[in-house]
Amino acid sequence: MNSKSRTRVKTTPFSDFFRNAPSSEKRKFFDKVIQESVEYQRKMIAEAELLKFNK
Repeated sequence: MNSKSRTRVKTTPFSDFFRNAPSSEKRKFFDKVIQESVEYQRKMIAEAELLKFNK
């Protein structure tokens, strides 16, 4: 791709973080995201089980 054909987009704090943060900070971020996702999924599974047994 020709460099002239690329359009520059505004950076975001999120993109700046991933460009500039050390790998240890990125790992902390992803660990937190994963923990929250697992917690949410477990909650949803528990709610589904309750609905299943209440029928």
